[in-house]
Amino acid sequence: MPGKSQTWVFSNQPAILSTGVVGGPFEKKGRLADDFDHFFEDLWLGQSTYEKAQQKLIEEAVQIALNKKNLQESDIQFFLAGDLINQITPTSFAARTSGIPYLGMFSACATSTESLALAAYIVNHHGAEKVLAGASSHNATAEKQFRYPTEYGGQKPPTAQWTVTGAGFAVIGAAEDAAPQPRITSATIGKVMDLGISDPFNMGGAMAPAAVDTIERHLQDLKLDPSHYDLIITGDLARIGRSIALDMFKQRQLDIRAEQFQDCGLLIYHESQPVQAGASGPGCSAVVLYGHLLNEMKKGRYKRILLVATGALLSPLSFQQRETIPCIAHACSIEYI
Repeated sequence: MPGKSQTWVFSNQPAILSTGVVGGPFEKKGRLADDFDHFFEDLWLGQSTYEKAQQKLIEEAVQIALNKKNLQESDIQFFLAGDLINQITPTSFAARTSGIPYLGMFSACATSTESLALAAYIVNHHGAEKVLAGASSHNATAEKQFRYPTEYGGQKPPTAQWTVTGAGFAVIGAAEDAAPQPRITSATIGKVMDLGISDPFNMGGAMAPAAVDTIERHLQDLKLDPSHYDLIITGDLARIGRSIALDMFKQRQLDIRAEQFQDCGLLIYHESQPVQAGASGPGCSAVVLYGHLLNEMKKGRYKRILLVATGALLSPLSFQQRETIPCIAHACSIEYI
């Protein structure tokens, strides 16, 4: 039976005031290209290392989000963000550039919703007027750290996923007028779960139980039927994880229809792109939310969505020590009101 609630309800409904979404050359060829603000033409972004390139991704997305509202760094009270790389250095170095008071986040690929949930909590309880939240990833940095450098040319199994080169950031604050806008109405903080999977090329399978658990707890905590949401979308379960999640919904008697349940990792690229099971990375759900999904809400396609970003909390060292993969999922509900 459920214990104490894992869900925050935001009575003041903080708003997503502006966004910045940037990507790399592979994302420019994807199906959501029209929802990005800017693309870079190669993975180096004019930098000497891929890690510095990822830092530049973050800096560019942050600047775009600020420019859309004619804001300066001094107008932002806190900067909440993270990435996959050791000690989240790309994000921390970008925070050094901005000079905004900084809280580094890490929930692997669930960092986008972790940062959004905490930003909304801070604004809702008047801890700040404006907070920057977001996440990023870079294909080459993630491949180098967690698998093999791309230059190695290692073969990948069909269960593997393609790390998105992208950064998505948003300014979170109190709603500024009565016009409809995307507001964060609640957030559910997930539990770390581990069902014994140790294959780093099957992230979707490892993360699916955490996603299902968080979705179920969110609905239980708020006493909601799944039909309350026009869309329930996970971060990067991709093809394998989504299929497992749909089976688990049936087992738990959750009436979540396949057409209602989508995944960012299956939306961002064309099926013809060589991404195996789909996309992944903290930047995956960040760019899909702050680009595509918010645009669809503005068009009237969705009024209420539940974004459930998923993260595999492994490291290269834990894999080498033959540890299994603990996973987590955090959820944020967003309503266009």
